[in-house]
Amino acid sequence: MAKTRDLLGEAYAQDCPGRSILDHVMSRWGVLVFLALHDQTLRFSELRRVIGGVSEKMLAQTLRTLEEDGFVLRRDFAEVPPRVEYSLTPMGRRLAKHVAALGTWISENTAEVLAAREKHRRQPSAQSRRASTRAQG
Repeated sequence: MAKTRDLLGEAYAQDCPGRSILDHVMSRWGVLVFLALHDQTLRFSELRRVIGGVSEKMLAQTLRTLEEDGFVLRRDFAEVPPRVEYSLTPMGRRLAKHVAALGTWISENTAEVLAAREKHRRQPSAQSRRASTRAQG
């Protein structure tokens, strides 16, 4: 079985063009756009309602970037009032399946992650343990 490092090839290289794609897809708002558009077409205002907490500016910037990358299709109906719809391209839909799998994993494992955070929060930090050990010794 190939190691992850081998599968990623040049991704570890500082100048790898794949890094910018990873940044776009895995950004906070990029992931949520993929999840929201995974199986539907939405207008800008609908998309903004679905993705709670995103500003108009950040959503517009994220959509523009994902459109430039070939993942999102923007359809302008040239009407008054303006009507624009967003959907995923075939390449975007293929990628959205993987993003959705990550979303499913997170959903299924949230309780375990929160429990680990709480356990970690309750443990004294390594720095305070070292200081305590020095004070005792």
